[in-house]
Amino acid sequence: MLPEGPAFPHDGALPRRRHSMVPTLSVSEFLAGEGPILDVRSPGEFAQGHIPGACNLPLFDDAERSEVGTLYRQQGRQAAVLRGLALVGPRLEAMAAALLAHGRGPLRLHCWRGGMRSASVAWLAAQVDLPVQLLEGGYKAYRRWVLDLVDRPWPLRLLGGRTGCGKTELLVALAECGVAVVDLEGLAHHRGSSFGGLGLPPQPSSEQFENRIAARLAALEGAEEIWLEAESSQVGRCRIPSGLWQQMREAPVLEVQRPLERRVEHLVVIYGVQDPVLLAEATSRIAKRLGPQRTAIALEAIGQGDWATACRQMLDYYDRCYDHELRSHPSSAVALEGLGPEPAARLLLARGLVRTAPSAAPSAGPRP
Repeated sequence: MLPEGPAFPHDGALPRRRHSMVPTLSVSEFLAGEGPILDVRSPGEFAQGHIPGACNLPLFDDAERSEVGTLYRQQGRQAAVLRGLALVGPRLEAMAAALLAHGRGPLRLHCWRGGMRSASVAWLAAQVDLPVQLLEGGYKAYRRWVLDLVDRPWPLRLLGGRTGCGKTELLVALAECGVAVVDLEGLAHHRGSSFGGLGLPPQPSSEQFENRIAARLAALEGAEEIWLEAESSQVGRCRIPSGLWQQMREAPVLEVQRPLERRVEHLVVIYGVQDPVLLAEATSRIAKRLGPQRTAIALEAIGQGDWATACRQMLDYYDRCYDHELRSHPSSAVALEGLGPEPAARLLLARGLVRTAPSAAPSAGPRP
């Protein structure tokens, strides 16, 4: 029972000691299967990135993984195996019970490289008569699959528009109508501006963001067009994979246009319920770009609860940024005036500006 990964550099040379009856699947076969996905890596590894939908059932905690890896490097394989057995032995009953609690269909198990951690848990599952499938090459192979998939050419289309046009809500409505959509802001738990994280769950790591994007793209395989929101290269702290970002830079844009007052109303609904202290902090972060006069007006308005005035000060800056970026894309425009997300989605479909994808899953991805 040895840890794999960067802290255990020799794992790739270890023999794969698996029960002869345990099926080993490629990444595509593993993801297409049924039954729970159990990631037996340490909690720290899992937090950095994991297969979307997987549950963490660690064989070692982070400190134990480090300890056993250090033993392997300093004293060799036998010493590391003995220490691993000492650590895991007292927990075998609890781990077997946890496996049984997940026992709906075959258990899909993986570790970092498909080595001894997943093989050990597969052996334990066999002792309590649970069917198991293993991921060939482990999470490392899955990550290669993710990076290859997001670099592949995709038929991207971008939904653009100045801040407050309701692009994200419109994308979600389009997805519910059967349009192929990847909601990057939903996947990143961020709205893409200095204020974008307010009221949302913590962001995933960039690695997990890539995993989420790959899962969504895989579900849209074969779509004639895939819609995303026009974004910068990062959505909050989450970086868009470089291959996908380069494709986004060259993709055509459908620009949503709405009157200024509608945009302000929309932003007040989103941000007027947020903590004024956090709004002031987010404003101060872009003070150099806003300029001293606009910053002062915005901060005073926030202090008085005058959300509309505060929003108007921000929009001047964000509009200039958006207009500059739009010039680098081929684009067309559609005026939506005060239409809500669902009527606006139906209008775009009726005009043939977007098309449904019969084979696409009717979801833009996980929403916060």
